[in-house]
Amino acid sequence: MVRPIKIAPSILASDFARFGQEVKAIDEAGCDWVHVDVMDGHFVPNITFGPEVVRAIRPYTQKTIDTHLMISPADPYLEAFAEAGADMITVHAEAGPHLDRSLQAIRAMGKKAGVSINPATHESVLDYVLDKIDMVLIMSVNPGFGGQSFIPSTIEKTRRVRAMIGDRDIDIQIDGGVTTETAPLVAAAGANVLVAGSAIFKTGSVEGYRDMIARIRDAAEKAQA
Repeated sequence: MVRPIKIAPSILASDFARFGQEVKAIDEAGCDWVHVDVMDGHFVPNITFGPEVVRAIRPYTQKTIDTHLMISPADPYLEAFAEAGADMITVHAEAGPHLDRSLQAIRAMGKKAGVSINPATHESVLDYVLDKIDMVLIMSVNPGFGGQSFIPSTIEKTRRVRAMIGDRDIDIQIDGGVTTETAPLVAAAGANVLVAGSAIFKTGSVEGYRDMIARIRDAAEKAQA
């Protein structure tokens, strides 16, 4: 089954002084999800934001707030992000020794659970948790900073993950270097949720956001077909 394309702009690339307005703008521009990249300066070499930012932007959109935890350990913070208003909480397979436990905790809070894998991580880490997740996030850059170039090996990895999932109700998300050029490559391989940061926010206006979201979506949907 072909899953609908979803565009999830990453607010990591937005104007930090205008978070609420930026979230409202991408909502009005037609995004499907709002992607929040959480970094701790430990698991990745950058520090971004915590649950209070999720709480602050929650009133500005009714769309899915997709929270990507690039932090280690993640478990002590799951409840805070859930209570702040995150709808999807994604943890990294590399961030702790008890992935199954983390996923159980997320689902017990009534939230959707995702697993992210870094570029050098083999997809076999998903084998024993496929029936406990709602999404696989495949990193197409090394986590830590926005604006990086897409890693081509992501395409074949996406194809393999798609085969592993089979007919399970699981989304495949791509995060990093998503543009109108790379979106069709990963969509053709089986991805359906595309995180785009710089490509969208560099346009600087609601009209620009709307145009780029539409262009990425169109490129991906044509590749699916």
